[in-house]
Amino acid sequence: MFAAKSDIPLAEEDRQLWVVYDGECPFCSSYVLLYRLRERAGQVHLIDARSDHPLVDEVRRQGLNLDEGMAVKFQGRLYHGAAAMNMLAILGSDGGVFNRLNRALFQHPRLARILYPILVRGRWLVLRLLGRRLIADRQTGS
Repeated sequence: MFAAKSDIPLAEEDRQLWVVYDGECPFCSSYVLLYRLRERAGQVHLIDARSDHPLVDEVRRQGLNLDEGMAVKFQGRLYHGAAAMNMLAILGSDGGVFNRLNRALFQHPRLARILYPILVRGRWLVLRLLGRRLIADRQTGS
């Protein structure tokens, strides 16, 4: 499910943005720290997917695999993988080279669906090279 761009003002509770990402992945961690969101996003909560945060459990109960992609919760809806990146691109500010590049690549759902799996495979490779486990491996103890 991909997001639709809208300029309708949101109530404060609808402006809460939750981003569930892999805190042990250097790319994921850098991404969430570098990315700037427009005022529309309101308060942003960054949640490590390896934590015991209730939102991590909610994502899993929805059958979403956090090794296959980050999750974003906005306005009561969960977005996963390419759809999550699409949502962040829509909510992202126009300031800075990083944000402009991210918006150019991921604000178009079709392009996001093509590029996101490449990013996921790159994350897996980096984790392996660093000797870190996937999120699911940590949960099962393998």
